[in-house]
Amino acid sequence: MRIAIAGAGAVGRSIAAELVADGHQVMLIERDRAHFEPHTVEQAEWVQADACELSSLEDAGMQLCDVVIAATGDDKVNLVVSLLAKTEFAVKRVVARVNNPTNEWLFTESWGVDVAVSTPRILSALVEEAVTVGDVVRLMTLRQGQANLVEITLPADTPLGGVAVNTLRLPRDAALVTILRGGRVIVPTPDDTLEGGDELLFVAAADVEQEIRSALGY
Repeated sequence: MRIAIAGAGAVGRSIAAELVADGHQVMLIERDRAHFEPHTVEQAEWVQADACELSSLEDAGMQLCDVVIAATGDDKVNLVVSLLAKTEFAVKRVVARVNNPTNEWLFTESWGVDVAVSTPRILSALVEEAVTVGDVVRLMTLRQGQANLVEITLPADTPLGGVAVNTLRLPRDAALVTILRGGRVIVPTPDDTLEGGDELLFVAAADVEQEIRSALGY
């Protein structure tokens, strides 16, 4: 996959290094000369340009990219990059970094954003996930489908122990996608049963999260 990353600061470079290691073609776009350091991710293509300028993105070949990641430290820039990527270059998948949580409401399809990644929200969700039992914790918002990735941990003495997955009366717009049990990652089949301590991951519409709790007896 060909992936463009706008912003070659610490975050952008780290993402690029991970993606290159996974075998992807990565292009880093950076305006600031101080952050233009090709030696830090040598396998990536580096372009010194303003990612908010349409002509610069055309010259860089953004139209050939499958994914664009707006990873600068400026939310305004990330929104502009996202909008240009989606509307001018028809990029299939646009991921944008949210630096200020108060701006999160802007990072929607209207601005070309498929997935908004807010570090404060993720950290908060991970803390909740680690300490909360029996309640729904939202881990990530998937903007393109207006759905969320949510988690609920069953208490050790859950009455659902031994209950088969196919007997759960989940709401229509919710799907159990993974059961985390000890060191195992289980893709559930209808006949799999639940156990105390299981972490259940669902993809669900925001308005049915309470119904998930109810289906699990909370």
